[in-house]
Amino acid sequence: MAAQGYVQTSLIWVTYGVAVVLALIAASITTFTWQTPRERSATVSTVAIISLTALLATVLLLPVDIALVSSTTSTALGVKKDWATPARVDNILLTLKIVYYSLYSFDALLCLLIIPFSYFWYEEYDEVEEQEGNQTFGSRLWGAFKYTIAFILLVVIIFLVGFFVPAAGSRGGGKHLDLDFFKRLLDENHGEKALTFGLGLLITLGTLLYILYTGAGLALFPISFIKSAPAISAPQLSENTASQLEQNRERQRQLEMRNAGRPEGMPAKDRRELEALAREERTLVRRERLAAEAQGEGKGFVVRAWHKICAVFRPLKLIGGIILIVLALLIWVSMLITGIDKAANSVCKEHCGYILAHINVFQPINWIFVQTAKAFPVDYVLMALLILLFFSSTISGVATIGIRFLWLRIFQIRKGRTAPQALLMATVMLALIMLGINYAIAMMVAPQYASYGTQTFCDLPPAHPFARPDCSETPEAVKPCSEWADAARGRRHQQQVCTPTVMSTFLNRVTLNWPVFGAVAFWAQFAFLAVFLIVFLTSLFRAPRLDLSEFDEEAEANEEEGLLATTGRRFGATWQDITGRAKRSSNGSNGAGAGNGSGSGV
Repeated sequence: MAAQGYVQTSLIWVTYGVAVVLALIAASITTFTWQTPRERSATVSTVAIISLTALLATVLLLPVDIALVSSTTSTALGVKKDWATPARVDNILLTLKIVYYSLYSFDALLCLLIIPFSYFWYEEYDEVEEQEGNQTFGSRLWGAFKYTIAFILLVVIIFLVGFFVPAAGSRGGGKHLDLDFFKRLLDENHGEKALTFGLGLLITLGTLLYILYTGAGLALFPISFIKSAPAISAPQLSENTASQLEQNRERQRQLEMRNAGRPEGMPAKDRRELEALAREERTLVRRERLAAEAQGEGKGFVVRAWHKICAVFRPLKLIGGIILIVLALLIWVSMLITGIDKAANSVCKEHCGYILAHINVFQPINWIFVQTAKAFPVDYVLMALLILLFFSSTISGVATIGIRFLWLRIFQIRKGRTAPQALLMATVMLALIMLGINYAIAMMVAPQYASYGTQTFCDLPPAHPFARPDCSETPEAVKPCSEWADAARGRRHQQQVCTPTVMSTFLNRVTLNWPVFGAVAFWAQFAFLAVFLIVFLTSLFRAPRLDLSEFDEEAEANEEEGLLATTGRRFGATWQDITGRAKRSSNGSNGAGAGNGSGSGV
């Protein structure tokens, strides 16, 4: 039996390792797909890939956590399996805790130190200065480090505050709680308390971003499968562009012929019109060329075949969009039910971040996970797919909204058009948002399943003091595990059988020790639901349209190597104001280089 336990836990960890490798591949594809080729930086690409892989590894650890703690219990009998001795269970939990703390600490290190340093490292790069020998590795390293010092001080301050400031939950001595489960959460050392404070702060920041980007993305992502804008390669667009181009050139010929014989030359009015027509002609030519490329004209067989395959599978895309809409609405309803249930029936209300002892109302998503758990490993696959849905929706939201400060757009996130600075900032935002998604899934979407998985306990008294309850003949006495059992005997036996997941224990510890974090994270879920509903209804009844101005901007960006009018260059100009020196173009001419920008970093 012990060998069976080792085999089962080993298979779960091997599956997780495979998932991390797939996450690495997905992170690499995402990075190279969104990053602009002409400004690609090896440092930025590497940091972005590692960061995306780390945050995906963090969120994909939740199904592993659930699978490991569930594997220790016999669901049918409500007792621990023979191989699941207390020492063995403690060893499993210790391994999970080490992996969790390592990943969370690495995520925090990436957000607060490594990514900011990479950002400044890229901004310090000057191609001309390096070619002339004026910029050395050491000078560039110091230039990036001195701007990262502020983030280092921020990390130190956060750790010191968490280390020395007494937790709010410990000041009350836990008197408002009569549950041993919650009291045990207060038993931690100062190092763990500092870590929970720091990560609680990051989870709160991530939750605020999660409201806007994930809320909007979860509504837009499924609808984009069904009601996408007209394709830029539509024959109608090509025909309209060709017609407009013909009319434009005919009008230019008329103006030139009308003014050909005038000795005084062309009047100012006609000259302005001719210049405007020339600018419009260049735009139409670019639009016509890109429309032809989008149709596959002049491309290889593989590209043309890909366009045909996309057309063939377009009905499946429609069906997938409908399924995702149903799933998104089901998630919305489940989160609303859990939120109302927690607000009304939480055992300790705002003192512990609205922890719910057990579900009092039927919750669809939680029920689906419990039922699919009967067919191993369907429930774990569904949990992984649910996490990927939230992650994909977040990317969709970031791409749609962009990186903003209030109503001002700082960076725009577009496929093949994302500046390295924007990629790094988007990576930080994704890392913070995934912390908020972890809370939402574990505490709102499927709270009971995420806390105890498929574990059950036998709610019968033992035959004698040192025996364990036997429900083999009374299966109706087998009950799902929760934070609170109604009867005292059930509570004692539940503590021996039910093992909470490390993720739920950690989140409960954060919300119990720092109730303000728990309150903000809980009530933010209702704001998330409101944003989702508003965006969903708006996009549902809003007709899709093709943004020709965006199309023309993309065409112009293809032909011209960087414009000062783009957001990334405006941000680069701001950096030059801060550092007090301008970056010369690769041509070595400051005047002529105004339209070229700096070269790509390394």
